Amino acid sequence: MSDLDQLTQSLARNLKRWRGERGFTLDALAARAGVSRGMIIQIEQARTNPSVGTTVKLADALGVSITTLLDHEQGAQVRLVPESRAVRMWSTEAGSSTTLLVGAEARGPLELWTCRLMAGEGTTSDPHPEGTVELLHVTEGELTLVVDGRTHPVPAGTSATFEAHVPHGYRNEGAEPAVFTMVVAIPPVR
Repeated sequence: MSDLDQLTQSLARNLKRWRGERGFTLDALAARAGVSRGMIIQIEQARTNPSVGTTVKLADALGVSITTLLDHEQGAQVRLVPESRAVRMWSTEAGSSTTLLVGAEARGPLELWTCRLMAGEGTTSDPHPEGTVELLHVTEGELTLVVDGRTHPVPAGTSATFEAHVPHGYRNEGAEPAVFTMVVAIPPVR
């Protein structure tokens, strides 16, 4: 199956799922998103690849991220996204592009971090509040992500997301520095 076919199937499945979870009829979602009922039917039947704009409208109307609509592996506490699975949203012949590396559903404060771990070093974190999500992207070396006692190797070019309400940490078990960018999404105080 090609990347485009996989993306089409994932979008069809996830759109139908989220529309059902929200209790929206085809007409209700069409009205909320400003997208025709016929287009939604075609997307849910995997008969078309909508524009980025249409996909964003549908995600906004459902109250989810575009990543959630395009994701083909929902449900794991820790999700690694190898570079080959990142979604290129658009590109030009001159070389400009945008690539969606990883995403998660989160509301509330966001923190953006850049991290560098030298060989043999690491750091740990106490559990964050329930609902906290971390997303990271490794740009150099290989990071060992430890979540709730389980290790996950994350090589350069790979992205990951995980629920951070459990003990977690980051280690560099390699010989070269590990460099990564991280976002921490904290739920709002209720």
